[in-house]
Amino acid sequence: MQQGTGEIEGLAEAFLAMLANERGASQHTVRAYAREVRSFAAYLVETMGKGAQVGKVEHLHIRAYMGVLYERGLTKASAARALAAVRSWFKWLAKEGKVAQNPALLVSTPKLPKHLPRVPSVEEVNRVLNSLEGGGPVRKDEVDAAAWPERDRVIFELLYGCGIRNSELVGINMPDIQWKNDAILVKGKGKKERYVPLGDEAAVALRAFLQLREAKLLAAGRGALVHEGPLVTNLRMRGDCRLTTRSVGRIVKAIALSRGLAADVHPHTLRHAFGTHMLEEGADLRAIQEMLGHERLSTTQRYTQLTVGQVQRVYDETHPRAK
Repeated sequence: MQQGTGEIEGLAEAFLAMLANERGASQHTVRAYAREVRSFAAYLVETMGKGAQVGKVEHLHIRAYMGVLYERGLTKASAARALAAVRSWFKWLAKEGKVAQNPALLVSTPKLPKHLPRVPSVEEVNRVLNSLEGGGPVRKDEVDAAAWPERDRVIFELLYGCGIRNSELVGINMPDIQWKNDAILVKGKGKKERYVPLGDEAAVALRAFLQLREAKLLAAGRGALVHEGPLVTNLRMRGDCRLTTRSVGRIVKAIALSRGLAADVHPHTLRHAFGTHMLEEGADLRAIQEMLGHERLSTTQRYTQLTVGQVQRVYDETHPRAK
């Protein structure tokens, strides 16, 4: 514990250090938890005093803090994320024997409205992908957005064709492509690995892109990255040459807008479309769960949009008493 730091603050930092070093959490998760846990720790010190002990924290303190968050104008979703971080912190504290039990378990999670984003139709996505085969307009205001058609087609093909997350896409390295097995090894949340199928169209796009990728790397004097480096590279081969998730987001939005899709299309929209379209075509929900890398089936169920008409059709076609 750092000199001048109270018990609560010290234990907050110890938890965050554990999260970063032992659990293998993503940098995004660590940053989010650090923000929420430090904010709650500061609130406890302010209300309970500098010498307050973590074992004295009750669920009423947490409920009062949730009220403060609402007073600050936070949404229910933001407050729920804060509560999740606090719960994780106190779960660790209980495991370490610092508290007798987790008081955060007595605080109910704010009920969130269920918003299902609009998913583009199969025809709309195919129209975009088919248009990318012949290249597309270059956005002069974005260095990395729609400026390399072959790479950008690969981005769309993998996000939609494999249903992977934006972070998983940019994390793919060349050795992760398993050509013999028609699969790609992706690293998901918590560094959990899984294989996703590499479809025929995605494979065609990938081979066309890799030739240009190799030429650009060699021209930039980065030949060592041809077979070992990141799959999706930035345009100018700067730094480690890996494209960022922010750039992928800009690329997807620029292409979507130029092809007539909704303005709110982003990389996660294509992942949503993957799950929804697979389900519409009759894929097993557990198979979709495996491909999306969801730990719980309930997450996959929320992820997919199944209309009443689709439910009725499946029932009519499969239930013995419906025939």
